Amino acid sequence: MSESLPAAGDLGSTAPSHAPHPSSLLHRVTNLIFILVPIAGLVIGCVFAWGWGFGWVELGLLIGMYIATGLGITIGYHRLFTHRSFKTGRIMTAIFGVLGSMAAEGSIIRWSGAHRCHHQHSDDHDDPHSPHAGGAGVLGVVKGFFFAHVGWIIRAEGRSFARYVPDLKKDRLVRWISMLFPVWLLLGLLLPAVLGGVLTLSWRGALLGFIWGALVRILVVHHITWSVNSVCHLWGTRSYRTKDESRNNPIIGVLAFGEGWHNNHHAFPTSARHGLRWWQFDLSYIIISILAKLGLVWDVRIPSRDRMLAKKIS
Repeated sequence: MSESLPAAGDLGSTAPSHAPHPSSLLHRVTNLIFILVPIAGLVIGCVFAWGWGFGWVELGLLIGMYIATGLGITIGYHRLFTHRSFKTGRIMTAIFGVLGSMAAEGSIIRWSGAHRCHHQHSDDHDDPHSPHAGGAGVLGVVKGFFFAHVGWIIRAEGRSFARYVPDLKKDRLVRWISMLFPVWLLLGLLLPAVLGGVLTLSWRGALLGFIWGALVRILVVHHITWSVNSVCHLWGTRSYRTKDESRNNPIIGVLAFGEGWHNNHHAFPTSARHGLRWWQFDLSYIIISILAKLGLVWDVRIPSRDRMLAKKIS
């Protein structure tokens, strides 16, 4: 199958391991911190912004860091590492790996393993974050949405996804970047603070840079990323036949740099292009295309017209 997940033949039995992870409590506490602290940062930022705490520098840091780390997830973690949608050299691999790590969503190996598991078990009982397990009725939808959006991250049960990423574990550079995740995470917190201080030549600028470029930015990137798991499996349209409930959602499509064209993605998982129609804006693919023209990436994978027509819902 040309659209199968990388190294799928090496995955063995399809039943995932549910054995308790030795560091599950640490993962839970850490994830809770990075969910709650950015929210606190947003509240503090709004207080500071009342009249004097938010200007062009803070706006630039918020948007700049959001774009850089968001693309680190969409192009790096998702399309490069998880689905091998294109190939690139070691320098670009390192850049995308570090930027994705700065988004504070976990290491490359952990993130990619969870996402490959999601594709292999999409919307069935072994999917790590399906919103269709909450039961019937409005309450079921609310419960399912919360679980898919954030609940699956903070649940007590640990779960190892290492078996889904044998190829990544064999790559020395990816393994090294993944191991140093705490370093890149710290860099993502300190960089906007340093830039804010330098640009304003003040400690106040450094504090505001940290609040808006680090804490609030993490909050925004997280909830937009998580919306692909929740919103895009509940609300939107379906253009192609898939085994799951993936949907194309134009709002998430724009905000998540093309990731919201989720039904397209589940129909053709290894495609570097998610916005398969001219009007489906996909910033991640636009950047991949530019990098390909510059010779920095190659072997960019896109489904043929015949394959798209064969899967299209009439």
